[in-house]
Amino acid sequence: MYRDRSHILDTPVEYLKGVGPRRAEIFRSELDIRNFSDLLEFFPFRYVDRSKYYTVSQIRGDMPYVQIKGRISGITLHGKQRTSRMTATLSDETGSIELVWFRGFKWLKDKFRNDREYVVFGKPVPFGRSYSIAHPEIEPYEDTKTAVSSGLQPVYNSTEKLRSKGLDSRGTGKLMKTLLPLVKEHIPETLPKSVTEPLRLISRSEALQYIHFPVNNDLLQKARARLKFEELFFLQLNLLRHRQLRMEKSQGFLFTRIGNQFNEFYHQGLSFELTNAQKRVLREIRRDTLSGKQMNRLLQGDVGSGKTIVAVMSMLMALDNGFQASLMAPTEILAFQHYESVRSMLEGSGVEVALLTGTTKTGEKKRVLKGLTDGSIDIIIGTHALIEDMVEFDRLGLVVIDEQHRFGVAQRAKLWSKSDTPPHILVMTATPIPRTLAMTLYGDLDVSVIDELPPGRKPVKTIHQYDNNRLKVFGFMRKQIEQGRQVYVVYPLIQESEKLDLKDLTDGYESIVREFPAPQYNVSIVHGKMKPADKDYEMQRFVSGQTNIMVATTVIEVGIDVPNASVMVIESAERFGLSQLHQLRGRVGRGAEQSYCILMSKYELSADARKRLEVMVESNDGFRIAETDLRLRGPGDIQGTKQSGILDLKIADIAQDGQILKFARAQAKTLLNEDPHLSRPENLTVKKRIHELFRDKLFWSRIS
Repeated sequence: MYRDRSHILDTPVEYLKGVGPRRAEIFRSELDIRNFSDLLEFFPFRYVDRSKYYTVSQIRGDMPYVQIKGRISGITLHGKQRTSRMTATLSDETGSIELVWFRGFKWLKDKFRNDREYVVFGKPVPFGRSYSIAHPEIEPYEDTKTAVSSGLQPVYNSTEKLRSKGLDSRGTGKLMKTLLPLVKEHIPETLPKSVTEPLRLISRSEALQYIHFPVNNDLLQKARARLKFEELFFLQLNLLRHRQLRMEKSQGFLFTRIGNQFNEFYHQGLSFELTNAQKRVLREIRRDTLSGKQMNRLLQGDVGSGKTIVAVMSMLMALDNGFQASLMAPTEILAFQHYESVRSMLEGSGVEVALLTGTTKTGEKKRVLKGLTDGSIDIIIGTHALIEDMVEFDRLGLVVIDEQHRFGVAQRAKLWSKSDTPPHILVMTATPIPRTLAMTLYGDLDVSVIDELPPGRKPVKTIHQYDNNRLKVFGFMRKQIEQGRQVYVVYPLIQESEKLDLKDLTDGYESIVREFPAPQYNVSIVHGKMKPADKDYEMQRFVSGQTNIMVATTVIEVGIDVPNASVMVIESAERFGLSQLHQLRGRVGRGAEQSYCILMSKYELSADARKRLEVMVESNDGFRIAETDLRLRGPGDIQGTKQSGILDLKIADIAQDGQILKFARAQAKTLLNEDPHLSRPENLTVKKRIHELFRDKLFWSRIS
């Protein structure tokens, strides 16, 4: 099987001794491990120090895992069939502790000898006045003196299906001990010496050996540093190569003129001064559209920072140069609000603005489609309806995509292809993204940030209240409504959950209606399971001021803009992530009046939940909040990152390894500057590795 040693890493995992077809299938379905290389890169998630021994008298209930040396006696079977279990006693010179097995103990019953010392490893839990260890790992003391398991022992993730086939952490570790001697002489180096030598990185072969079986902590840290750097280096190198290829190949429309439409709007249409951040972003967009290359720019800005104004002025640049522009939004109500806002801003300018959504009536749809084809419509604002095949443009020059993470890759690509020459792309998000995550998700895009709010905007005051203060909160809501304001009340669930003790939306709605009865008050309700027409009707009632209170789930997180709404009450706030809390808070504070966000929670909170609520009360800075969210929850939970396909990191951690990421990006830039096409002999292994890692990946650079 291993005759061709150069391809041993491609060997299907079933051919490793101890695996076989059945275990191989479980590896494939549970962990996507298909060959020796995949198994080799299934890294431990933590390590246990097996060099330290505890005595029974030193055991405490808060210890994670302990290793005890002693003699085993008193083996006893209890119960029958499903209720059966086996217990034994481990004793040393300081005392004794119970060992217990609930399954798989029949073969153990006669295994232990009274005249022999054993090493027992497991997690102690309080049991009466003593402690108990369930399903401990046990081996004769004399065997541990020469075993690889002494010192730092790897702990691997497992699943119920893997465990059922003997592939728990220990089973996987045994396979690694079989695999490493077979492959260690055939592990290729993937980084050039120009990178490894100045950074004093150990070889890839050594790193893989020590990551699984570290001889000491120093070598473990060197292995982790090498593998983290390598993972982030190739990620950044690939992003930068895509950016480089796009800059080389994708020609873009030239917007050479700043004409009447832009100038008249800037000098006469604006009723306020642009912030310095808005001016800076407009200069960046102007440079892009003069470069002769297609613009691919991400515009980040907190809720209310003025991204829409920047988008409108960018679209006017396109119009001044004879092009059309489009703005695509994720929901009908957001598309309609953009349409009303843009049409109002450009009223009297002669700019033809149209709306196209799934509910646009047939007659109006025909008029809009004709106007897009003959060029009489300058700006089109819409939803997914813009990507339908029947939609054709005369000369589409700029595409603006709002809250782009709400659109699938294929949908964005379809809009991108509406023009023979790719239009300039501006994607906007109100979800602040930490710098390290932005470098990973959008490393091939140009990123602009609006990091200041327009003058006159009052920061939202955020208050944390416990459930027992609900009557006080109701009183505050009444006062705000009496002053002509409107209120949101947001719940995390639609229907009651047996597992989660949460305020249920329907119960909440009924209690709100009781506290705020008709006809003095009117209450709307909106959730994701409603028909779109019903949802839009309820939202429009709130937008128009017909209802005082909107009871909703997080469907209002993005999209609804009601300047008169001054209070956001978030029920069970401890159940929301920081980014989501910040997005919800952004629904208020959009008018001139002081606005409030009230975070309701139960009294008993986890440390993380308490930290989230404290950060919300302390700060309105979306970027600080996003950084905290990244540290607390990790990148997998950041909204919209899952679809990128590039955050499947095996060992690096974006939240913890920001410095390594920056260093890796700098090294990748240097390498590409010196050898743009990776054609030098010493860089051919790098080129090969990139192809292996990313041949199946689709990057946002192709389609913004």
